Amino acid sequence: MESDEINSSTLRGADVLVVRTRTKVNAALLEGTKIQLVCTATIGFDHIDTDYCKEHNIRWMACPGCNAPAVCDYVEEVIHSIAGLKLPISNPPTLGVVGVGHVGSLVAEMAEHSGMRVLLNDPPKGIGVSLDEIAQKSDIITFHTPLNPGTFHLCNAAFLSKTKPNALIINSARGGVVDELALLKSGRPYVLDTWENEPHINPEVAEHALLASMHIAGYSVEGKVNASQMCLNNIAGKYGLPKLKIAVPTSHGDNQPGWLMRISKVLQAHPEQFEELRKAYFLR
Repeated sequence: MESDEINSSTLRGADVLVVRTRTKVNAALLEGTKIQLVCTATIGFDHIDTDYCKEHNIRWMACPGCNAPAVCDYVEEVIHSIAGLKLPISNPPTLGVVGVGHVGSLVAEMAEHSGMRVLLNDPPKGIGVSLDEIAQKSDIITFHTPLNPGTFHLCNAAFLSKTKPNALIINSARGGVVDELALLKSGRPYVLDTWENEPHINPEVAEHALLASMHIAGYSVEGKVNASQMCLNNIAGKYGLPKLKIAVPTSHGDNQPGWLMRISKVLQAHPEQFEELRKAYFLR
């Protein structure tokens, strides 16, 4: 079922709801249904009204870490693309990682193995340096935080004013973590996978991106299987059912070097087709 087909009417008679980020799970959706468990096959859960679920004794769960390797691969592909984009940065570059959870930890490890200098920032975990130091010393800054009131527009005009003129900004976390209009105005180079107001992205912001993709950083075969397996495990656990093992498909999409640049050209030519391109994405 497509996300726009999920509503309170189609959920009548259902006990469990499995969604991704496009479905807003709130009172408007759940009121009058028998839903007892909501599973989101994603790391983030800002699309779920967790307070409503708690008030109505509806259990919910996300899939932390399910697609972390895929997002790390995305950031690595961005870094490998820098030479072709002729971006003037230090060699070796300093990578600033904002948010050191499942994804950020893997990104930091990948960068260190590649010989990059790495700075970490994650105040809730008590990890790393200040955000100001990330801004001032990093050649590449990549965001891997959830979206909440504390991280909304974390990358804003004030932050960007402290960065190096050619500092590359990467957002593959959540749209809203980066203030896109401030980013555009700053003149800093940027790569965006997640956007404000998805799927109705700002065409000017897309046009001026070094690379642009349609919220697919975590879309690998393995990531999808991991998320589906975690959801199934939770459903089985709640209802005392035997666990089912999902077979890993052997068919992959375009995962050859340059895949992100090829995606970017299509999206930048047709930003109005963001959702259609996302749905048609062949898992790498």
